[in-house]
Amino acid sequence: MNKNAFADVAATENNSKWEGLTSRPAELYSRGDEIRSPFARDYTRILHCMAFRRLKHKTQVFYNVDNDHVCTRLEHVAHVESVSNTIAKYLGLNDELTRAISFGHDLGHAPFGHYGERVLSRLSEERVGHKFWHERNGLRFVDSLELLEDNNKNLRNLNLTYAVRDGIIAHCGEVDENGIFPREELIDLDKFDRVGKYQPATWEGCVVKISDKIAYIGRDIEDALALGFLERGQVEELEAMAQKSGALNTTVIIHDLISDICANSSPNEGIRLSPEANAKLNAVKAFNYKNIYSNPRFEAYQQYAALVLNSIFNVLADLYAPQYALSNVLRARKYYPLLCSSFADWLARLCSPEAVPQELEELSARCINKKIYGRLDDEKIYAQAAIDFLSGMTDKFAVKIHSELLSYRGSSF
Repeated sequence: MNKNAFADVAATENNSKWEGLTSRPAELYSRGDEIRSPFARDYTRILHCMAFRRLKHKTQVFYNVDNDHVCTRLEHVAHVESVSNTIAKYLGLNDELTRAISFGHDLGHAPFGHYGERVLSRLSEERVGHKFWHERNGLRFVDSLELLEDNNKNLRNLNLTYAVRDGIIAHCGEVDENGIFPREELIDLDKFDRVGKYQPATWEGCVVKISDKIAYIGRDIEDALALGFLERGQVEELEAMAQKSGALNTTVIIHDLISDICANSSPNEGIRLSPEANAKLNAVKAFNYKNIYSNPRFEAYQQYAALVLNSIFNVLADLYAPQYALSNVLRARKYYPLLCSSFADWLARLCSPEAVPQELEELSARCINKKIYGRLDDEKIYAQAAIDFLSGMTDKFAVKIHSELLSYRGSSF
């Protein structure tokens, strides 16, 4: 076993790239008694932000908001953190960095899981001109959308370190690959214009990337079994894959793959599995795609997700008018009080102060952050704002908003 094999290349102060890896888009407010490292501080900033809290009501794979035992996006994040932390500690990497990346890696996920992501991607292509993908949206959230209150009660951007931001946008675990190496250059992260274009810049980011896949493979099988998604023949196929393990569940898969990674990874060979373990992982993943993720029982759910998200977007889109967008949203509160109040607050935080009506000036004044929507004088910018707003919703909130759309409050706008 290669215990501490990566200690010399870890993202620590001895790393030649330390200054770049710990750089931030803007300085954080200072405390004289700060005892945390830069990555530990990022971890707690993610932990405290609203986008992280909402993960507990976002779908992982199975939409079942009333079943406490179905995996949510938050549980998945906890699994990724556990797997990556174990690997990083054993290999001598910086486990504070893997923890921060793990906790932030899925902040950009849409409601209704990957089905919601597809809906938002179609809307984004049609209305804004580019695809929506959750890795990019995760970076957008931590860079521009998510705000935290500082010690003066002002709201500011998270301003995370480069290494954590890079780990978020580069975390895609859908690509089948073995032997992951970090890229050499600390590039401008805006160069990520498609999923998986670049590898992470740190070994720690590479560990999180493979841990993401390890974390969801077995857990999704457990939910599928519990919810009756698999027929007897499919269960027998899984049992055959288990072979000497005796079972093919989250515990077994995670243990076996962690041990194999720790035994086979090195700075010369990359973060890797043995050929046998890698083949087994890919076989189980292929089984999941064929029998779980493509299961026809998801069809009604997909249609429902599309109905909810498209309906909400269309209501917001109809409120747009140059120079009057936010005022229109405020006026529409008498028809859609929850939707329009929430969206108006969202816009007030992220628009230029001169575009904010008087009743929201106090909120706007507290926001010392990037004003990415400017004056809302472009329809594409407004459409992007609506998509951003939708992407941050939980499943439960989106359903609640959709129910409000059916209530027919007031008269015509």
